[in-house]
Order: sequence, then C-alpha cells, then structure tokens
Amino acid sequence: MDIILIPGFWLDGSSWDAVAPALRAAGHRVHALTLPGMDSPTADRSGITLRDHVDAVVAKIDACDPAEQVVLVGHSGGGAVAHAAVDARPDRVARVVYVDSGPLADGDAINADLPSENGEVPLPAWSGFDDADLTDLDDELRAAFRDRAIPTPARVATDPQQLRDERRYDVPITVIACEYPSAQLRTWIAQGHKWVRELARISDVTYVDLPTGHWPQFTRPAELAAVITGSLTSA
Repeated sequence: MDIILIPGFWLDGSSWDAVAPALRAAGHRVHALTLPGMDSPTADRSGITLRDHVDAVVAKIDACDPAEQVVLVGHSGGGAVAHAAVDARPDRVARVVYVDSGPLADGDAINADLPSENGEVPLPAWSGFDDADLTDLDDELRAAFRDRAIPTPARVATDPQQLRDERRYDVPITVIACEYPSAQLRTWIAQGHKWVRELARISDVTYVDLPTGHWPQFTRPAELAAVITGSLTSA
C-alpha cells in the first residue's frame, strides 16, 4: 500500500527518516513529502499558501497506482493538510492516520497566533511550547530539531481551511494521541469543543494512545511506526 507521510510545521520529509524504514519493511511503499517552500531554509516561501500544501498531497495521491487506495499520515499541522486532501479525493484514501493532530474544520486556520516574520513562521523558542509538547524531547533531540527546522510559510498557518465534499466523513481515521490522551479527546468531543467538532463528525475513528510529546517521530519512532503499521490492517 502507498503511505504518504505529511510533516508538520518546521519539518520536511526527512523528519520521517526514523519511521519510514519499518513501514517499508512491512511491505508498504512510503512517500515522505517535503511540502512547497520547505525544501530549503533560504527558499522564498512568502507566497506559499495552505492550498499549495494540500495540492502537493493531492498530486502525490494522483501519482500513485489508481487501482489502489492510499493511506495518509499527517503530523501536527500536516493533519489539516491531510484532511483537505481527503476532501479532494475521498474515493482514493483508505485511511488517514493523525499523529498528535486531527481534522481541521472548514473555515478554521491551523494556528493563526504563531508569530511570523517576512511571510514565514520560524520555530519558536522552546519556552513558547507547553510542557506536554516537549515530553521526551531531551536536549540532544531539541538541538537536532532546531538544526533541521525550516520556517513554515505564514499562510499555511493562517489561511482558512477549505472543504467541500462531505464524503470525507466516511473515510476511516486513526488518531494517535500523544500529548493529550484519547480519553481527553473524547471528553472534549462530548463537551462540544470547537477544535474537535470536525473529528466528532467522522464516522469511523480508532484511537491509539502513544504517551509522549508532540514529536513522536523523534521521541518514539519505533513505537510510532508500529502503531501506523497496525492501523493499516483494516485499511
């Protein structure tokens, strides 16, 4: 099966390097994407939009074998991109795996509050993150992350999500819950929290807890790969 790995903010396709080999060893074809504007720290990304990132994923879906469905794996802000790609190609996606992320509703932005400079969002200081984000991300991993970090195009963070096809709700999903356990997500859904309202409408949701911080591809890559592989048995 084709697995398309979509990185979150500040990361390119190489962020999946510790996860992808296990997926390939399980027999899958792995496509770790570097999204537009994320190929170089010096790239001009001021004009890159959220739709540009979505279109890049849709193009990869279209490039895969049309006789088979694909699986999308979206980390963090990449989850919003994955959801919009499902909206564009609901018949081509067998499952979406959200890695410490979830589906973003129509009209919402991924994170309009992140400070930007010259049309891009640099990786903030670690003090700007919650403690839960940084669980297991030790000093060595933090330094490696910062060395590889690439600013995210500002419009990817601030553009409103655009969704049109309600068949997206019929595509099964797996939510890998890291910094917040799945029980908390269910509670927020029951309470009607705005940011999980799209998740609440998905008809087939599997929750898997992977207790760690916001970047399990760095802190617990083997376990993350195992959860992703396990989620595909029903895809």
